Amino acid sequence: MLKSGLKVCVIGAGQVGATFSYALMIRGLAAEIVLIDKNPDLASGQAEDMSHGLPYVSPTNVHAGEYSDCKDADIIVIAAGAAQKPGETRLDLTKRNVDVMNEIVPDICRYAQDAILIVLSNPVDVLTYAVYKLSGLPQNRVLGSGTTLDSSRFRYLLSQHIHVDPRNVHAHIIGEHGDSEVPVWSLVHISGVQLEDYCQSQNINMQMPIRDKIFEQVRTAAYHLIEKKGATSHAIGLATLSVVESIARDQNSLYSVSSYLDHYLGVSDVCLSVPAKINRNGVGERVLLRLSSDELAAFRKSAEVIQNIIHKVGL
Repeated sequence: MLKSGLKVCVIGAGQVGATFSYALMIRGLAAEIVLIDKNPDLASGQAEDMSHGLPYVSPTNVHAGEYSDCKDADIIVIAAGAAQKPGETRLDLTKRNVDVMNEIVPDICRYAQDAILIVLSNPVDVLTYAVYKLSGLPQNRVLGSGTTLDSSRFRYLLSQHIHVDPRNVHAHIIGEHGDSEVPVWSLVHISGVQLEDYCQSQNINMQMPIRDKIFEQVRTAAYHLIEKKGATSHAIGLATLSVVESIARDQNSLYSVSSYLDHYLGVSDVCLSVPAKINRNGVGERVLLRLSSDELAAFRKSAEVIQNIIHKVGL
């Protein structure tokens, strides 16, 4: 699908959209980066600021644009929508941001016929479902950032506790990107060594109170960061960059992205995160996880939470 010279359009030039665009420019993956925002001055300002750094990176055409510039885009990243406020849950954002998707998705699809759509806006699982339904695109070409960020936080916090490079910690958060997300403790491993075995060999305490504390830090990380700095942007920008790179390079890397599930561990007709191959076609095969009975029950409960919200907003 991808031609030579990747074209990426970013809808929403706020903190998340701009941070991702900046990371994409530094990585040198895209030949063209287009920033589109309801505030044209914001998109123009972000593009101009980034362009001033082009002498230090690989050649890239960075500019502000309109929805018509989505024509011939390979990837469109949707970061538009209302921001999460202090004390507000991701699900509180639902109705406002579904309305935003109703407004922008037809404009995107009017011009972009073959692009892969990546949703970053929250609540990402509900909005990924909305974009999938509104766009009429195949399942593989609509995905959300999902729990890529949560899984990254999980890996980092585990690495801090056991004093290992986070790149050697392999762990997944699945389900909702939000309060009902599920840590898959039973499958955590440290470069092939099961977590329990590793901790026993290193005399590290990983009993339930420690696990609960680590997961609570993962689950509530966004709330704390929003209180401190108003938004989360850097880690989600890098997580999205990794997904985009796997698409661009056809890597088949595994990421816990949110996508439409059909008969996955008893869950259907909902967008949730499970590990999936990411390649030039978007979402490839999902990995069928062998969960514990408690994890499976929690995953299905997470699906119910999102399905209830989907039904409430009439999707």
